Amino acid sequence: MTATMSAWVQDGYGPASGVRLAERAVPEPGQGEVLLRVHATALNSGDVRIMRGDPLLVRPVFGLRRPRNPVRGMDVAGTVVARGSDVDIVRVGDDVVVELPGGGGLAEYAVAPAARLAARPPSVSTSDAATLPIAAGTAWQALVAAEVGDGQRVLVLGASGGVGTFAVQLAGLRGADVHATCSARNRVSLEALGATVVDREAPLTALPAGGYDAVIEIASGAPLRGLRRLVRDGGSVVLVGGDGGRVLGPVPRMLRGALLSIGARRRIRSLTAKTRPEILTALLDLAAGRLHPLIEREYAFADAGDALAHVEAGHTVGKVVVRVAE
Repeated sequence: MTATMSAWVQDGYGPASGVRLAERAVPEPGQGEVLLRVHATALNSGDVRIMRGDPLLVRPVFGLRRPRNPVRGMDVAGTVVARGSDVDIVRVGDDVVVELPGGGGLAEYAVAPAARLAARPPSVSTSDAATLPIAAGTAWQALVAAEVGDGQRVLVLGASGGVGTFAVQLAGLRGADVHATCSARNRVSLEALGATVVDREAPLTALPAGGYDAVIEIASGAPLRGLRRLVRDGGSVVLVGGDGGRVLGPVPRMLRGALLSIGARRRIRSLTAKTRPEILTALLDLAAGRLHPLIEREYAFADAGDALAHVEAGHTVGKVVVRVAE
C-alpha cells in the first residue's frame, strides 16, 4: 500500500466548484478504527450542507472556518485493509459498508470506526450498498417514528430523492398502501417502486382530511397545519430534513411542529436520524433481494466534482454514486 492517495478536498466552505483533486497522506487507523480501501461512495444532501457550511449551525460541529475533514462523502462501501488497536470484530479483507462521521469517502482510502461497520453480502453490489447508510437508514427510522404497519395508508411528500425512494419501498415492505408526490418526470420511477403517485402541484387542501395514517414529509416546506390535517386522529407527521434559514436551518420549523403537537391527537414529529449498524445490516439483507436502490447515475472517481455539483443542484432522482475503485 502506498503512503499517499488521491482525494477530493476543499480548502474552505463553499460550492462544489471549489472542490479539487489532490494528493494526501493515507490516514492511519487509530484505536477502535479500521482503514478502508474505498470502492464506492454515495452522496447525500448532508454532504452538500457540510461542503457549504450551511446552515451556520453545523459549523461548530464540523469546523468554524473550514471543514475539519476536507474530504466529503459519508456513505462508503469498501474493504478493510488495516486495523487499529482494539479491533477484533472485523478482519483485513472483509467487505463492509459504513457511514463515516464528517466524511472522507471521496478518497482512495478512508478511516472508519469499527463499531459502525456492517458486513456487505456478496450478492449486494458496492454501488447499491453505498446508497443505504444515510438515505435508507433515515427512511427506516422515519417509518418507525410514524409507527407504519400493515394495512395503513402512508403519504410520502418529496418522494423522488434518496430518502423518499427508500421510504416508498420500505413502507410497501411493511404492508402499507403508499402514496407519494413527485414531479411529472419522476412519475414512472415512483410507480415502478410501488407508489400511487399524487400530483406534486396539487394543493394539500385537495387531499382528503384524515386520509392517511402517516405522512413522511421530506424537505417539502409544506405548511405544518396543512400536513397535520392530512392524518387521522392518532396518526403522525414525520418531518425529515429541510432547508430553513441560513443560521438555524430547519430548527425553527421543528420547534413549531413540537408546539403544535402539545396535547394534540395528530402529532408532528421531527426526525433526527442516528447511525445504527443493526439497521444497516437489516437493510443490506433486504437489498440482497427485496429492496432495490434507485441510482440515477454513477460517476467515475475522476468526475467526483461533477457528482457533487449535480447533488448540489438539488434535482437528484434517487441516489448518485461515485465509483472510487473496482
